[in-house]
Amino acid sequence: VAGTMTMGEQSGPPESLRLLDAAFDAGVNFFDSAEMYPVPQRAETHGRSEELVGRWLRARRVPRDSVVLATKVAGPSGQMTWIRGGPVALDSRNITEAIDSSLRRLGVDYIDLYQIHWPDRYVPMFGETDYDPSRQYASIPMEEQLEALGKGVESGKVHWP
Repeated sequence: VAGTMTMGEQSGPPESLRLLDAAFDAGVNFFDSAEMYPVPQRAETHGRSEELVGRWLRARRVPRDSVVLATKVAGPSGQMTWIRGGPVALDSRNITEAIDSSLRRLGVDYIDLYQIHWPDRYVPMFGETDYDPSRQYASIPMEEQLEALGKGVESGKVHWP
């Protein structure tokens, strides 16, 4: 597995493409990204890691069926307001929009593995170490989230083994 969490921030485009080349040439065919990458997350770089993976696929003419692409939808976060307004919820609309945006940034027709980056419930985030029960909120039912992910599979935008 090759992670792309820092591509587009700690490593610029030329270095990122070289890293992807080196990984692929060494036999790595599973590439993991997320809509919020690179980290540290900033509005100016949001989605850049996915864009770089897509650029690499096109520039190197990598056959789509020779790689496994994984990416993730960001859960609720008051810290990343540039991603769908926060997002305030991980509901069907947010999941569907995130899938479509990732496909556009990656420049592909489908994602092999699509994941929820963190749940739609309060969790200590990004350097927080203590759980604060007063911050708990009513979350989107897991059934709605699974239904939205299932629609991504049914539409062919997300593959299922």
